Amino acid sequence: MNVWLVMALAGLLTYAIRLSFIAVLEKIAMPAWFRRALRFVPAAVLSAIIVPGLIDRGGIMDFSVRNPQIWSGIIAIAVAWFSRNVLLTIAAGMAALLVLQLLLG
Repeated sequence: MNVWLVMALAGLLTYAIRLSFIAVLEKIAMPAWFRRALRFVPAAVLSAIIVPGLIDRGGIMDFSVRNPQIWSGIIAIAVAWFSRNVLLTIAAGMAALLVLQLLLG
């Protein structure tokens, strides 16, 4: 089967699954506790994606103070908190990582 056809079908299937949730949830009244819980989903998913990258050093979980990834993550969080600017946060985190990798090894 052609690779492009498989990718197009996978994209359409993914789109249909997401659209079905939007269409169904539009017609159903969700309980207040469920709506409140949904507000935390993006932060939880983003944390689940980012945190393993911060603590993984060559397949080993490294929580030490000599881990430059943790420090650059902390710096990026501080920049994001105060600036609310995505590009500045990314640039500060990358610059911090580069400098800290040179300093901490």
